Amino acid sequence: MIIELDDKLISTSIFEEYFVCDLTICEGVCCVYGDSGAPLEDGEKEKIDKDLKKILPYLKPEGAEAMEEQGTAVIDYEGDLVTPLINGEECAYSYYSENGICFCGIEKAYLEGKTKFRKPISCHLYPIRTKKIGSSIALNYDQWSICHCAREKGKREKVLVFEFLKEPIIRKFGKKFYKELEKLYNELKNSPSLQ
Repeated sequence: MIIELDDKLISTSIFEEYFVCDLTICEGVCCVYGDSGAPLEDGEKEKIDKDLKKILPYLKPEGAEAMEEQGTAVIDYEGDLVTPLINGEECAYSYYSENGICFCGIEKAYLEGKTKFRKPISCHLYPIRTKKIGSSIALNYDQWSICHCAREKGKREKVLVFEFLKEPIIRKFGKKFYKELEKLYNELKNSPSLQ
């Protein structure tokens, strides 16, 4: 079911489904698998370019090589601006921790105070995907098979998709919108559609 809230078209699945990333099981494979790189919004490539020298030390050498060949962003098969990939696989901005978990090098630089740009909002908001439809923005829950462990962990911890993504939702749409989402959820939670 889709609910309209201001200029947003919200899939009620964000209020129905559970989700908490479980990196100990999935090992961050969302940064490795997929048809193309992470979607970039207007201005995100420029933020990466501005701080690229500060970000590069956190990346694999292969990531820096991929950017030398392809640039800091590429146009994918659907015509969208996305992050470049290493040999058509993992994101060029990825790196692996000592225990083999794939993380975002941009975010690592951010967490260490080297950049003010955390990471592409499409990554931060996942598993919510946004899409412009006319003058509206649709918010849909993307169920990717590799995130099965996140759905299981979310069920165990009783954390819904929109609750898990509170920080990136606020980053993208603001605190007022998140409060409206909470209000909407409270109105809907006893309705037959969310039983």
